[in-house]
Amino acid sequence: MTDISYRRTGKGQIKRFAKLQMKKYRDREGLFLAEGLRTVTELLDHMPDESFLTALFVEPGQLQNIPHRKHLREKIFLIDPDEGHRLSGTSTSQGIVGIFRQQSEAAFFDGREKSLVIALDDVQDPGNTGTIVRTAAWFGVSAMVCGPGTADRYNPKAIRAGAGSIYCVNHYGVDNLQQELEKMRKRGFTIFCSSLRGEDFRLRDAWPERIVLVIGNEANGVSKELTGMADRLVAIPRGRGEEGVESLNAAVSAAILIAHLALGY
Repeated sequence: MTDISYRRTGKGQIKRFAKLQMKKYRDREGLFLAEGLRTVTELLDHMPDESFLTALFVEPGQLQNIPHRKHLREKIFLIDPDEGHRLSGTSTSQGIVGIFRQQSEAAFFDGREKSLVIALDDVQDPGNTGTIVRTAAWFGVSAMVCGPGTADRYNPKAIRAGAGSIYCVNHYGVDNLQQELEKMRKRGFTIFCSSLRGEDFRLRDAWPERIVLVIGNEANGVSKELTGMADRLVAIPRGRGEEGVESLNAAVSAAILIAHLALGY
């Protein structure tokens, strides 16, 4: 039996929060939407404090799966499948939709001597952006900076691909990625760009202590402006056999290079 102390949602709430599927409303509200038990649970576990949860919409059958549900009672609202569908924007609702607050945008500063920063140059697929966020969080990347054209980190597809890891890594966006990289170079960072024309990343025994790794657009790679200013171009060599594909997926390339640089192979 459903606990009657949980409130039903109102139509106004559904209408308002369903708009978070669109970036202009996410930016205006400073909120984002997340769907599914795994994603929502991870966000609940890693949000900076309870104020980052605005509301949690749950179908009755999923209520028992919500962690800390009694503690979060005032922010939980019961919905039906149709309302879940309207919120999630998918054909089949997973029955759990969370509305969370975005982190404040703040320029990166890291006083540690050893740092690895990831820069995304026009990475347009939100699935790739979200996967890179999760990879960066797993390997303890210091920060991630997103240049113009890069998919919104708070896009529902990016949140889903990142499995709720958006609070686990420092990230911010800039209007001019080249200028941001120049600022970081002045603070002692070496600029690496992923490029098919680069050197085999396995051939170097020692790496600088402070690195920015730039990952480029899915079709065109890192822009000419950024490769032209890079200190080094690095490439992932092909395996043995025939050349079956032109390049690796952007998120896969990022994962291989991040693992290498973060673990110090």
